[in-house]
Amino acid sequence: MNEPRVAVAQLDEISPVSCPCGQSRRAFMEPWNTVASVHLTDISKDSVLHFHAKMTEVYVVLEGEGYLEADGQRIPLKPLTTVMIRPGCVHRAVGKLRIINIPMPPFDPADEFEV
Repeated sequence: MNEPRVAVAQLDEISPVSCPCGQSRRAFMEPWNTVASVHLTDISKDSVLHFHAKMTEVYVVLEGEGYLEADGQRIPLKPLTTVMIRPGCVHRAVGKLRIINIPMPPFDPADEFEV
């Protein structure tokens, strides 16, 4: 086994990348990882409605308030609100928020489809 049995990430030291929601710092994106990645995402603008065909996401709100639009439903978001978004759910976050996003399997940009 060449893969590590433990992996550590310091999210605030990972360079952010642009995403449909704003900026995201993505941890555990190594090729050996097939389980989940962890993202610190700053939602600074209203994101675009999109869905994932294969990926489930768990959002944990750390800061801010807003809502998640999910299959036409508005779900209020505030610190420590946690939401699971299953494959096929058309969604977007609205408001200025900082979240932890846990995509399972790890995030794959080819599995992101705008509506």
